Amino acid sequence: IDRISIPMERNGRYFLSKRSADQEQWIIYMRDGLDGEDKILIDPHPMSADHTTSVNLIDVSKDGTLMAYGIQEGGQDESSVRLFNVDQKLDLPDQLPKALYFSVSIKPDKSGFYYSKHDNEKGGRIYYHAMGTDVTNDAKIFGDGYGPEKILFASLSEDGRYLLIHVLHGSTAETSELYYQDLKKAGKITPIVTGIDARFYGWIVENKLFLQTNWNAPNNKILLVDLNRPAQKDWQEIIPESESVMEGFSLAGGKLFVNYLENVVSKVKVFAADGAYIRDIAFPSLGSVGGVGGRWESNEAFFVYTSFHVPTTIYRYDVATGDQQIWAQLKVPVNTDIFDVKQVWYTSKDSTKVPMFLVHRKGLKLDGANPTLLTGYGGFNVSLTPYFSPTAVLWVEKGGVFAMPNLRGGGEFGEQWHKAGMLENKQNVFDDFIAAAEWLINNGYTSTEKLAISGGSNGGLLVGAALVQRPDLFQAVVCTYPLLDMVRYHNFMMAKFWVSEYGSSEDVEQFNYIFKYSPYHNVKPGTEYPAVLFITGDSDTRVAPLHARKMTALVQSATGSEHPVLLLYDTKAGHSGGMPVSKQIEDEANELQFLFWQLGMKM
Repeated sequence: IDRISIPMERNGRYFLSKRSADQEQWIIYMRDGLDGEDKILIDPHPMSADHTTSVNLIDVSKDGTLMAYGIQEGGQDESSVRLFNVDQKLDLPDQLPKALYFSVSIKPDKSGFYYSKHDNEKGGRIYYHAMGTDVTNDAKIFGDGYGPEKILFASLSEDGRYLLIHVLHGSTAETSELYYQDLKKAGKITPIVTGIDARFYGWIVENKLFLQTNWNAPNNKILLVDLNRPAQKDWQEIIPESESVMEGFSLAGGKLFVNYLENVVSKVKVFAADGAYIRDIAFPSLGSVGGVGGRWESNEAFFVYTSFHVPTTIYRYDVATGDQQIWAQLKVPVNTDIFDVKQVWYTSKDSTKVPMFLVHRKGLKLDGANPTLLTGYGGFNVSLTPYFSPTAVLWVEKGGVFAMPNLRGGGEFGEQWHKAGMLENKQNVFDDFIAAAEWLINNGYTSTEKLAISGGSNGGLLVGAALVQRPDLFQAVVCTYPLLDMVRYHNFMMAKFWVSEYGSSEDVEQFNYIFKYSPYHNVKPGTEYPAVLFITGDSDTRVAPLHARKMTALVQSATGSEHPVLLLYDTKAGHSGGMPVSKQIEDEANELQFLFWQLGMKM
């Protein structure tokens, strides 16, 4: 299907990525003016014969003439970064070699850019590159003393005066630090947030720093820091915590756009710079809104709306008037009239109420015979909201039920919901998932013989745990790019980022609960395991592929059933996508064929 990104506007030019249905990879385009023609800037297709090289738009200078973009090979997280002269349509000599980069921010005068580079052994550091100089001489300006478990990134204010540095204490960022530098005054890098056991994230415009934080506010709030008086005693709370979870915020047209989740349904509210409420942004149905994109100095903003059966629609929003118009709407051959999307609530093992989205054909018979695909995540404060899923569409068109519960460990109900599914509480996530499966069976949607589960990454850990804890409950399992040996996971690649979420077996107390649920260590010989398809590949540089490889071997040797236990392995597949569309289709077809085969569905 066609794909398109939110545009990045700079000086009347709109930079975006698109991929048509018959293309293998995303292409970076530039449009002169709202109604201009989309012109190709970077096409990755000639970069590799098998089309496994992809590109991504990173940043554009304020005048729209200098662009930074990344080049990735296969599904690796690492990329090389290139600077591109937009008018002359050529790469500049200034290039960053292949590494893991978390940010690149170009100065408005184009004299240089700041970037953060991470090393899995040494940790992250912030550098400055002066245009036209050798990158090996780039100045390291921040990061000494931080280990590989910290994530560092930097961003410039829109006017280029201030540099803002974030230090996240692990992927979960239970604690974060913020520093800033006044570049106009050649000031020192100065701490703003340190020593507070909470999450902070912010943006600087003019001399104002807007901070979203869960400090004494599990559902988040927004603070205003005047950089002329940055001491904590002078911070102002401008948007207080509410019953709805504040997912994030953006700045555009001199306003704040705050994205809330209300029972896992997106709501966007617009506020003035002082926190005064202005209006809501309305949406057509149960769905999700991507972060609003725009510039503080511009009157326009863009946002994405989607749902399980509603393809990506991008709206252009007039900040002053509140008028919104469709900027891009993908044409996808889906008959939305046949779909029924609803939210139900069920009770988990400890009596906690958990919501779940269900997608199926209208008029579905609750006779226990519907093939059902249950998927989830449950971790890292990630909220699962309705999103357009070709898999869900096909599954429903074939008469199935697609189910997605909002497990503890996610961010759907604030930090308390997240903490209820991390560290020593991780078993709650698995209990929530198992309870969802039982609810679907008990309410006539499906049966054990017609129930499949699927999950990737942390979701791969989820379905791996469900596999070993309740092998009797499922007919088939698809486990992709998973963490499965939780006793040793932190020793590989960038996994030290995740110790704040899972804990570490090197801590005696944490070892006890990790070992208790670690899927690899709970495989029992002679158990009748369901059919399992593990998926990973050599280009996964985030979760070591050794997890899926050795788990496949162990379950194959241990199972007492005749169900197949398979490994789908690709030398170029990885965690971060990047595969050509034809390969994505091939892999998706293999997954679905496996599930159709095991659930007795007609091809």
